Amino acid sequence: MAIEINGAASQATPRPGQCLRTFLREEGNFGVKKGCDGGDCGACTVHVDGKPVHSCIYPAVRAEGKAVTTIEGLSKDGELHPVQEQFSEGQGFQCGFCTAGMMMTAATFDDEQRANLPRNLKGNLCRCTGYRSIADAVCGHGSSHQHDAGADVSGAQSQAVVGTPSAAAETPAVEATPGQLGDNVPALASNAVVTGTARYTLDVPAEQLPGLLHLKLLRSPHAHARIVSIDKAPALAVPGVVAVFTHEDAPQQLFSTAQHENYTDDPDDTRVLDNVVRFIGQRVAAIVAESVGAAEAGARALAVQYELLEPVFTPQEAILPGAPAIHGEKDGEASRISRPLQNVVAEVHAELGSVADGFAASDFIHEHTYQTQRVQHVAMETHASIAWLDEDGRLIVRSSTQVPFLVKRTLSRLFNLPPETVRVVAGRVGGGFGGKQEVLTEDLVALAALKLRRPVQVEFTRTEQFIATTTRHPFTIKLKAGATKDGYLAALQLDVLTNTGAYGNHAPGVMFHGCGESLAVYKCVNKKVDAHAVYTNTVPAGAFRGYGLSQMIFAIESAIDELAVGIGMDPLEFRLKNMVRPGDHMLSTTPEPEEDVHYGSYGLDQCVALVRDALARGKERYRAAGLDDLGPDWVVGEGSALSMIDTVPPRGHFAYTRVSLESDGRFAVDVGTAEFGNGTTTVHAQLAATALATTASKVTVRQSDTDLVEHDTGAFGSAGTVVAGKATLGAALELATRIQTVAASLTGAALADCRLVDGAVQCGDRTVKLTDIVDAARLQGVRLATDGNWGGTPRSVAFNVHGFRVAVNTGTGELRILQSVQAADAGVVVNPRQCRGQIEGGIAQALGAVLYEEVKVDNTGRVTTDILRQYHIPSFADVPRSEVYFATTNDSTGPLGAKSMSESPFNPVAPALANAIRNATGIRFGELPIARDKIYLALRDRTLIPN
Repeated sequence: MAIEINGAASQATPRPGQCLRTFLREEGNFGVKKGCDGGDCGACTVHVDGKPVHSCIYPAVRAEGKAVTTIEGLSKDGELHPVQEQFSEGQGFQCGFCTAGMMMTAATFDDEQRANLPRNLKGNLCRCTGYRSIADAVCGHGSSHQHDAGADVSGAQSQAVVGTPSAAAETPAVEATPGQLGDNVPALASNAVVTGTARYTLDVPAEQLPGLLHLKLLRSPHAHARIVSIDKAPALAVPGVVAVFTHEDAPQQLFSTAQHENYTDDPDDTRVLDNVVRFIGQRVAAIVAESVGAAEAGARALAVQYELLEPVFTPQEAILPGAPAIHGEKDGEASRISRPLQNVVAEVHAELGSVADGFAASDFIHEHTYQTQRVQHVAMETHASIAWLDEDGRLIVRSSTQVPFLVKRTLSRLFNLPPETVRVVAGRVGGGFGGKQEVLTEDLVALAALKLRRPVQVEFTRTEQFIATTTRHPFTIKLKAGATKDGYLAALQLDVLTNTGAYGNHAPGVMFHGCGESLAVYKCVNKKVDAHAVYTNTVPAGAFRGYGLSQMIFAIESAIDELAVGIGMDPLEFRLKNMVRPGDHMLSTTPEPEEDVHYGSYGLDQCVALVRDALARGKERYRAAGLDDLGPDWVVGEGSALSMIDTVPPRGHFAYTRVSLESDGRFAVDVGTAEFGNGTTTVHAQLAATALATTASKVTVRQSDTDLVEHDTGAFGSAGTVVAGKATLGAALELATRIQTVAASLTGAALADCRLVDGAVQCGDRTVKLTDIVDAARLQGVRLATDGNWGGTPRSVAFNVHGFRVAVNTGTGELRILQSVQAADAGVVVNPRQCRGQIEGGIAQALGAVLYEEVKVDNTGRVTTDILRQYHIPSFADVPRSEVYFATTNDSTGPLGAKSMSESPFNPVAPALANAIRNATGIRFGELPIARDKIYLALRDRTLIPN
């Protein structure tokens, strides 16, 4: 019997063992996504006879004779389903990769199910949003819903703040113009996302890639070994296998998978395929076949002989004399490795003032060792790429990447190709968080496509994401800090050891950045840092949201609370007394501040006041509602933490854009930066619309294609708005002048008397339509397209402060978050609803990192948390609704006063929660995650719990 798909009978027959997800995608239903292939994430949810099922674990043969509905079939007769309308109006998505599955589940809910979303959405995971916008969309509340704990004032820049310094009054709130700066403009891709027509990396119809081959990898079972031999013959004998590539077929060129504007920022310690494997899961061979199944069978058939080498698994052991040298054969200077024989990738040693003198003058000293764990990005779209050669022989790569231009440069360098013969394109990217600032798939498909002259595709499984991509860097931080009894920070000393895993991608940058703004935010004349980034035979670490700051801020902000308690001072007052203010040098490891980092605006004092006052209001709400007495087994506490981040990465971050007036009177913006839920597409449209006196709906944004513009460093370091956006604004302003000049020539009016209005130019009492401007410019030979660029300097600083009220059960270790508040200094907020979503998503991801997420590695170097059900990311029920507030500032360096706000919301969450738990229980937790069993055991050891 045929399977009915969206009302039409399919003529295809499922293969033996085929799941419904792959069957539906082969039939062209690309809205059905792969997030796990284990029934854990819900991205593949479809309806079978009206009931939601996870199609990745539903045998396709069981659907024979049944009616299957995918997201493409949810709307009827061109009309969106109510749930699709609600997700579009309420912006219940960011990257959108999980959204189709979320809507397919929610579309079946009745009122009773909608009343219990924590239970009924437990099978659908989202990594981007923090779930608040999803809840509002499912319930049809849009953006007008009230907080459970009171009025939703998120995004209200003019919110009155008790005790806020006068700077707030001096910087008036921006009045939003519809479709322009300050407006809650919906994402330009809203309709495509909610209808399942947004095209992600692998959403390419088969007819567009004739002869497509599939690549799978044989990965190392050993933590450290030399490959003696690989017998390809058994794999090549597998029906459907076309080729096998090993280290003998790969370029000798060393490179780093990490991608930065300056590739010399990272050590050259990696080969596409190597004859030495340095962690369990490393690539050994690439098998290319006519089908995924054949490629997997080929990988199983390969015969490999290894010579086992001694491994080392912890950075503490790796730096001991006599430890195995993981990259000992490399030339340290040529590869930019600090001390390869000692496993040290990079190091920094600095002292400002004299910490010895500072400690001698201190009335209270806090010493503790803080530890942070490996955390996985868990972007819902796994790493994937397709490569092929076009009719001119150019290498085309379509990839899930944050950095298409840097990928192009790396492929050109690796395969010795002229840059003009390589093109890299990113579709819509299903989440990144730093994990896609790497080359982890593109080199493989490029190698195969260049050798075989056929299209080649690779898609990582969720398990491969865990065992063979990258994680957050684990940090061990030995901290000593001193304060005087009158409330001044007297000395701060840190000994930092970071575990970069088997390769040094991002190791120097994460270490240096971590030791930067985390220290610079505090005035202290005596600071000392000794930091080392160290190789081990474990899964590599890489770029992760916060880029080293979250790890260091956890330690420093925990210590700040301990110092305040030690001298009997309120922790927020201690912060207010010691945090930098305009005019203060921001110093970390050098005696002089970064020459291009300035206080473009300053709202840290406002953020502290916003959080302090919100917590006070929340406490009063609980008291008034009679909820402040939870019983004798519960203790309640409050905690806060602050963070600062430079708005742009150092040493240059470049963007080139083009803005043009089209023949129909609409505008087009060409940008290089990628969209992966960070919202920059909408920001570009709003900035251009503001400069051109139109609305974002009349701006088309084309992006993420290396053929579009000259160059773009990429979407990382929170640079989408403040770098690429600044380039877009500059181009749009120049185009506005050019349009006005043409209008002046047509009307005889003075240029100063010509101003843009929506769809036209007003010249005195005459109005000239933009379509007429286009015609006139053509006759005059005037090009109505302008280019903009920005180099990422000067830079400003952005601030975030987070506060929690928590309750801890002294009998069980249960933790309840009673209130969660974050205040952000994002400058002039281009799109408040979108920015709020970024903050909520950062909070949710950080809560996972502080409470339960951990990539666990056993004593053989093997990752044991290699599927989602073993690695707990926050589900709907895990995430509290946070209050989000914005300081009122206007930045002098950012476009129209805006600042960055993508990474930074993550950074203060862990120490704020740890400080709240400390305030409630008296116990300082210095190791992440702070899981419930750890809380229980610590309480028991303090005799608060009977044995």
